Order: sequence, then C-alpha cells, then structure tokens
Amino acid sequence: MFADELIRFSGSPVPPFRDWLDAIPYLFRLAGDRIVPVVIDEFPFLVKASPGLPSIIQRELGPGGSGSAGRTRLLLCGSAMSVMGGLLSGSAPLRGRAGFELIVHPFGYRDAARFWGITDPKLAVLVHSVVGGTPAYRRELRREDAPADLADFDAWVIRSVLNPQTALFREARYLLAEETEIRDPSLYHSVLAAVAEGNNTSGGIASYIGRKSNEVAHPLRVLADSRLLIKEPDLFRSGRARYRIAEPLITFYQAIMSRDWARLELGGGSAVWSGARARFLSEVTGPHFEAICRVYAIAADPAVFGGPPGQVGSGVVVDPANRTQIQIDVAILAPAEPGRPRTILSLGEVKWDRRRLRPSTASQPTPDIRLVGVDQLYAPG
Repeated sequence: MFADELIRFSGSPVPPFRDWLDAIPYLFRLAGDRIVPVVIDEFPFLVKASPGLPSIIQRELGPGGSGSAGRTRLLLCGSAMSVMGGLLSGSAPLRGRAGFELIVHPFGYRDAARFWGITDPKLAVLVHSVVGGTPAYRRELRREDAPADLADFDAWVIRSVLNPQTALFREARYLLAEETEIRDPSLYHSVLAAVAEGNNTSGGIASYIGRKSNEVAHPLRVLADSRLLIKEPDLFRSGRARYRIAEPLITFYQAIMSRDWARLELGGGSAVWSGARARFLSEVTGPHFEAICRVYAIAADPAVFGGPPGQVGSGVVVDPANRTQIQIDVAILAPAEPGRPRTILSLGEVKWDRRRLRPSTASQPTPDIRLVGVDQLYAPG
C-alpha cells in the first residue's frame, strides 16, 4: 500500500521494498527540490507492527541520512495518546527531531454548544456531559442528530447513545481498546468505573476494585498518559490528588451503561434511562459542571476575580472545630510570590440546579464565596 501511494504521487514505478529500511530512505529522496508534505496517519498501529520504525526515521533524519537535507516534511499522526506522547519523550529515538508538536483537544463547553447548534445553556451542559466536545460524535457517528430542545434531551439520549444500532453505542469501549499500552482491559475498565462512581483517590480506587494501592499505580499512570484520566492536586492538602475521567462519554458509559449493558443490547434503552436519569444528573452532570466551572475560571478575565488566577483547582478544607471536611469545588489562587503566603482570590461551591451569588463587601473583606449557576457560564464575559 505504501508503494502504491508513492507510485500514485510520483506517476512512475518505484523499486521493490523489502522493509522500512528500504522504504523510508526512498521516501525522503522523493521530494527532490520541492517541499513535499508526507502524512502517516494512525502511526501507533504501524509502530506496533514494526517497532523499529521510529529508529529508522531517526537515522534518516540524522547526519548523512536521506532526510537530513531533504525537503520532505513528515507529519506523524495518531489517536493513541500514550504512544504519540512517548515518541518525543526521554530517550525515544525521535526526541529532538520534531519541529512541531500539536495536540488536538476536543471542543470546550461553549465551542461545543456552537458546534451542536445549541443555544439553551442547560441543554448545552447536558449534551456536553454525555458526548463532550468530540466533533465526530455529531457528524460521523450520529449523522447530525442533535436534541431539538431541552424537552427532546431524554429522547435523544435513548435514540443515540443508548441505542445498540448506532455507532455511538460502543464508542466508549473502543476508546480504551485503541490504546496499545493497555493489555488488561478489564482492569482498566474497573479503574475507570471506580472513578465514575466517585472514588477519585488512589486509595479509594484500589479499595473499590479490590486491589492494593501499589497495584493500581501502573494502570493510573497509563490512563493518565493516554489522556483518559486527569490527575488534579488538592490545593489545600499537599501530596493529595484526585482523579477524574477526561472523556465524558467514558464517564457516561461507566456510570450509566455498563451496569445495564445486557438490557441495553436488547434494546431496553428507554427503561434503563428512566431508572438512571437521576443518577446521571448527580454522578455525571454535577461533577462535569464543576470541571466546566474550573475551566471557566482559568480563562476568565482578571477583573472577574480581582486578579489573574495563578492556580485553579479544588480541594478539601478541614474544620477541626466541627470535625468536618468542607469540599471546595472551585478554588482560585493568585500567582505565588516568594516569601509570601498564597492569596486566595475566590472559593466557590458549584450546584448544577441552583443559582446564587454572595459577593464580598467592604465590611467583609473575604474572598468571594460564589454559588455558580449554569446560565452564568454560557454567555461570553
């Protein structure tokens, strides 16, 4: 196939290639005096079949190689983040050889709403809680099927995500399968299920799946490298961190679909959704909206919080007097200054279904305690 593509491009025969040791040097010499872009898509699967390929490319890009002075511009693409991220790290052969690196992120909440053609802010959050910001989940996998309005959301979930006849139905399972570093899918599914159920510390995850803490360290690292899990530090307790699932569709699958998979495969989406909708709002939409609020705070104008945010996150504050713990959903800290304690710009509690503001006043010079509602994050500014 590689040789056929070269023939199609050049319009002339190519010599027979025994392996990549023959093919890659020919590729770099093909450009001649022209600048020729060469795109290899899904590179991780090619590397899995030919592990020495990155080293061959590195050799040809090095001194005396066919690509060292050539005009071929090689673009390597792939969706397996753990493999693509490792191509340029540590002692990897291609480290130091790349002139450009781009991670294509999904749409954020506002961009996703515009892409889906949704103007209702509450509907936008609900949809984003299910499918996130991946464009293909509207165009390629659902053929432009979007909820018409808030009243159509439940029907849309049943006919699209919970329908075994749609490509979106099994997509969350495939996202894990495409990561070549994952060799025990059942263990990794269990870790993701633990996080989706609210067990977001390494100890809590290990307890949920019946393993020791040191036994989940490797799966957590692989999932983080694959950009399927995000590790977020506790801003008020040094050394503590919490995990959350990066891809909303995986959270939806683990929290809603996996426990009723057999019934869903038989077409029972309507019955499953009627029993799972309340759990969706509390376990999926609520935490997802908290993450949306933190992203909003990171990019907010400095005037919103009285200064530029240096660090945004969440954490737990211990109240020894009442022997309780207070969960801070959105904590905004000012940039660190040497020799001075960190300034708190704002502490926020996020509630999906309520809206209230209590700004600080001159007589009460404490950080703003903000209870943020969904409609406040939708409109720019």
